[in-house]
Amino acid sequence: MNKSKNLNSKKLVKIVSWVLIIGGIIGLICAYIIIQDKMKLLQNPSYIPSCNLNPVISCGSVMQSPEAAAFGISNPFLGLIGFSVLVTIGVALQAKAVFKKWFWWGLEIGAIFGVLFVHWLFFESVYNIHALCPYCMVVWIITITTFWYVTIYNIEAGNIKIPTNSKYQTIFNFVKRHHIDLLILWLLIIAGLILKHFWYYYSKHL
Repeated sequence: MNKSKNLNSKKLVKIVSWVLIIGGIIGLICAYIIIQDKMKLLQNPSYIPSCNLNPVISCGSVMQSPEAAAFGISNPFLGLIGFSVLVTIGVALQAKAVFKKWFWWGLEIGAIFGVLFVHWLFFESVYNIHALCPYCMVVWIITITTFWYVTIYNIEAGNIKIPTNSKYQTIFNFVKRHHIDLLILWLLIIAGLILKHFWYYYSKHL
């Protein structure tokens, strides 16, 4: 926890770069797997994706839903583009690249869009489709983590201004001290909502 208390822009850049690289690579793998299964499903409607484990963990149900192509193109194809960009930015940061403020604003806007989008997908998957795709859930975690650390960095670096000597600064200092704890809490809340909704199924198989 001491390391959390000493967060500064330099440390945050390193965290952001690794989050972008590792998260981007994992996201690319997930997107590729989903695309492969989606193409096989299109070729053979009776094909059962490898991650169809039960009525709840059912990638096929998610892939065939309208939400799987929210913008008229299959979501994983958007993931291939987005995660490739994240990996590129992460590698550039590791190479000591320095980006202009407008670039960080652009990354922030992308991160905000991504985190809103995955929460919409979470809601649709749980409450409307009533099925979960494990690869999609990994992407949710990556997107939330990316948003979290990009936003913390942008505030710390002054790319996003908050009033000093105010309650906002106090809140931000608390966030910096407990950045990992709060991120885990965020993900646990999502996990808890999923478990609560599908408890009717898992309670019968315990």
